[in-house]
Amino acid sequence: PHGAEHQPHAAQPQPYAAHQPYAPGTAPQQPYPPQGPAQEAYASAAQQPQPHPAAVPPQAHAQAAHAYPQTASGPSAARSASGSAAHRATPDSRPVVDKRLAAAGAKPRHGEPFAARALRAVRRTVSSSAAREVAETTATAEVLQQPVTTGRQIAVTSIRGGSGKTTVSALLATTYAHYRQDPVLVVEADPALGSLPLRLGAETLRWTTGDLAGIVEPQMSLLDVTGYLVQLPDNAWLLPGSQGQVGAMLDTKGYERVMVSLRRFFGVTVVDCETLPAEVARTALSAAQARVLTVPATLEGIASTHAVLEWMRALPRDITTSTVVVLTETVPHPGLDLDKAAEQLKATGASVRVLPYDRHLAAGGTIRTELLAQATRQAVTRLAAEVFQLSHKRR
Repeated sequence: PHGAEHQPHAAQPQPYAAHQPYAPGTAPQQPYPPQGPAQEAYASAAQQPQPHPAAVPPQAHAQAAHAYPQTASGPSAARSASGSAAHRATPDSRPVVDKRLAAAGAKPRHGEPFAARALRAVRRTVSSSAAREVAETTATAEVLQQPVTTGRQIAVTSIRGGSGKTTVSALLATTYAHYRQDPVLVVEADPALGSLPLRLGAETLRWTTGDLAGIVEPQMSLLDVTGYLVQLPDNAWLLPGSQGQVGAMLDTKGYERVMVSLRRFFGVTVVDCETLPAEVARTALSAAQARVLTVPATLEGIASTHAVLEWMRALPRDITTSTVVVLTETVPHPGLDLDKAAEQLKATGASVRVLPYDRHLAAGGTIRTELLAQATRQAVTRLAAEVFQLSHKRR
């Protein structure tokens, strides 16, 4: 092949927004035959008898493959390169939400009431806080845009359901994709009917983490890999855990195979894990450079999390110090002194952040960042910056 577009991708993550993956089951267009005087020679050569494939020695096949590398890429080329994947049937594309169910959804609400937004606008006009906010935003953006030499993996988990684990995963991935130039990957390592595709605004799903575990090969390029992923805004990609079906499975070996093969293509990878103590979740936590543990802002949630953090203190110290506990307010007034609760959790060595109640997030639909409350946006951006800094402290 000739041309810059056929050069191999660099190992270090680079922006690939201009590259479009081939659709599953397709291949790039073949070149046109010669025109003009060369057409007669081309036709004459085509009429010459060709040897049977069995008559050609294996060395000739190897030399021909080396001299004329294949230009086809995407899922079709990857399946032909893998014997086990060649017989794998392409799954059907399924909608994330049935159209009849989607019609029952109400119009998305803003994260905070109109009166609160108007009052904040007035205060900002008459005060001098605007310059300070701009300075803080700029400093946070500089942290989020730091270059990486190897892909950073950030695992998000919880000790029970309903703590906002998937919501925090979606918010972190959206933040990294907004601020960074290299591709960002979101992996759903929770095959039990996870809602991550819905929160990220995906419309249809085809390939899952379990499917890709039997297909991915070390020699695949980014163009091959993205054919199995769901493209999101801002150069972000999603690998769902299931197609909304009960019974999807994901084992530890499959998860490790996928993560090892994909890590080199993406600057940041956010993994939405199962709840502890699931085996895949423990594997993801140990392999990640930073961890996020979501906790409902309730007395029961604080007590359970404190016990887990005390148990983690017996593990290597970098496990606890690279963990951020996120207290999520699922109701407007949780009836809990969050400052005192945070002090107790910080005594174990972990960092603590609070995700305030947001009407838009509480609705449970697709997250639209323009509808988030200002306090929510600030909390998420600071959380993403702190987690990203912690990921740099561990190789």
